[in-house]
Amino acid sequence: MLEVKDLDVFYGGIHALKGINFEINEGEIVTLIGSNGAGKTTILNVISGVVKQKNGDVIFQNEKINNLTTEKIVELGIIHVPEGRRIFTALNVEENLLMGAYLRNDKKEIQEDLENVYELFPRLRERRTQMGGTLSGGEQQMLAIGRALMSKPRLLMLDEPSMGLAPIIVQEIYETIEKLNEERNLTVLLVEQNANLALQVAHQAYVIETGEIVLQGTGRELLGDDRVRKAYLGEE
Repeated sequence: MLEVKDLDVFYGGIHALKGINFEINEGEIVTLIGSNGAGKTTILNVISGVVKQKNGDVIFQNEKINNLTTEKIVELGIIHVPEGRRIFTALNVEENLLMGAYLRNDKKEIQEDLENVYELFPRLRERRTQMGGTLSGGEQQMLAIGRALMSKPRLLMLDEPSMGLAPIIVQEIYETIEKLNEERNLTVLLVEQNANLALQVAHQAYVIETGEIVLQGTGRELLGDDRVRKAYLGEE
C-alpha cells in the first residue's frame, strides 16, 4: 500500500532522516519506535505532506505522492492524527467529528459514519454537545481518532496516541486500534514511545535511532530482541 524509499530530510544543517526505507502492506499495523528526536514524527509529516524531503520517494498505491498538497494526500485516504491531538477546542464534539468529513459530500454515509464513531466511542455520544476543550485527555484522543475515521481513511497514521493518558485509557485506545484493524481491515502506521504496547499490536515494526532504521521485524520478534528489551522496554 505504501512504500518509503531512500528518504532524506534536513532541518537546516541537521540531517534528520538518513535513507529511510520501509513498506506497509494493506491491512497491517506497522509501528515505528525510538527515542525522542529519532525522526519518527518527521516520517509521518513527510508522508502527509507537511514536511518536504531532500531525497527519496513516498509511493502510495503505486503512485508517487511526493509533490502533492496535504489536502490531496487526505483525499487519497491518508489521514494523520498528530501528537497532542489538536482538536478544535471551541467546537463541540459532534462539530469536531463532522470537520473530519469536510471533503465529503455523501450526507447519508456521513451520518452512518458518525453513528459508527459513537458506537466505537460511547463516551463521545454522551458528550456530543460538550466543547472539545473541556474534555479529558483520553476523551480528546478518542475525539481525534473519531474525527480521523470520519475522513474514511485507507491509511490511518497515529502519532503517540498514548501520550499523557492514564493506563486504563491507553488500553482502551489500543483495543480500539486493534478492533479497527481486525474488523475493518484498516491499515495503521503507529508512532509510539510506549514500545511494549506498540509491539504487541504490530504486524511489522521498525526501530529508528538518529534518523536511521537500525532494526526491523515482526512485533513479536522485536519484543524478544535483547537490544529492544534493554533500550526500550526497561529490562536488563
